[in-house]
Amino acid sequence: MSKNIHFIFNPSELGAGTRGASLGPEAIRAAARTKGSTLFSQYPIKVIDQYNDLLDRKSPHLYAKNIDGLRLVFDSLNNHLSESIQTGAFPILISGDHSAAAGTLSSLHHQFPSKRIGVIWIDAHADIHTPYTTPSGNIHGMPIAAALGLDHIHLAKNELDTTTIAHWNDIKSNAFLPQDLIYIGVRDTEEEEDTIIAELGLRNYGVSELRSRGIFHCLAEISNQLEDCDLIYVSFDVDSIDPIETSFGTGTPVPDGITFEEARQLLVYFSQDPKLCALEIVEVNPCLDDERNKMAESALDLIENIIQHLS
Repeated sequence: MSKNIHFIFNPSELGAGTRGASLGPEAIRAAARTKGSTLFSQYPIKVIDQYNDLLDRKSPHLYAKNIDGLRLVFDSLNNHLSESIQTGAFPILISGDHSAAAGTLSSLHHQFPSKRIGVIWIDAHADIHTPYTTPSGNIHGMPIAAALGLDHIHLAKNELDTTTIAHWNDIKSNAFLPQDLIYIGVRDTEEEEDTIIAELGLRNYGVSELRSRGIFHCLAEISNQLEDCDLIYVSFDVDSIDPIETSFGTGTPVPDGITFEEARQLLVYFSQDPKLCALEIVEVNPCLDDERNKMAESALDLIENIIQHLS
């Protein structure tokens, strides 16, 4: 092993609206086996405790489904991620649904309380709803708001019970600052999210801008914006890629996304940043894949490129 890397598999899909994202980490490992790759034998793999059995009953939290289980998932995630960081390893997280990122960011903040964390969010979605504004109640649409410690009470359309409020307050953190968040590829948002994005002045590099201005020009600009950050966390949702390029093997595919090559260029660029402290890949769902296991195969290719270029 030439690099000190830990894989962290988080098979929770408690935050998703469709089933199957919990199989994403193992689908990627299956893709490696099919390819003849020994990647997952070269580095330690830690597996987060999952509480997906809670999906077998109706969640009592209408506007924050399965939030009680997610608190437990986040506790397990914090234990494993903390152990990796304390041993000096670089964590590559392969997670089910994107709610996992709220736990990852909270844990990173816990490990580096005095450090300023920059967040690169490569996704078709802004994921900045809260239980007060969500149209679905699915927490994979809320991790940014949770990690920023937001409620959006002034935009509330849902009335929450006291238990849901308590659980939401438990998973919220103040892991990073709004000005240290960069969206890339976001193109499917709701009205409440658009309002918050405007209020906070959040920056989104859309697909058309990446192409019209040039991807490396945009990347240089992003690095400049995050210059004052001590650490960088990258969260990559596979639905950022145009489904025609890969497959529909993800929970909420959105057309007109980035190409696979653009995704590779983005991830390779950030992999070479010495400030990078963790990278997470989410939302591979083999149950929805219309081309066998192609989304997992694409994710594997990206992971191999990431490891090759880690600084």
